[in-house]
Amino acid sequence: MFIGGAAVQGGVGKVSGAVIGALVMGVLNQGLSIAGVDSAWQQVIKGLVLLAAVAFDVVNRRRSGTA
Repeated sequence: MFIGGAAVQGGVGKVSGAVIGALVMGVLNQGLSIAGVDSAWQQVIKGLVLLAAVAFDVVNRRRSGTA
């Protein structure tokens, strides 16, 4: 599952989850811009947030037994 709730390998995602995910990324993007973070670093930070979301999903799937 990525930010927003849509699973990569199939599964159930909700429109509300996708909207929340888009809002999270939008707020992150705006916040980094307002803070004056260089655009290259903005890309790195957003990539790390997405990687963290994927890692969180992998850990949760392993714990629940739904590989």
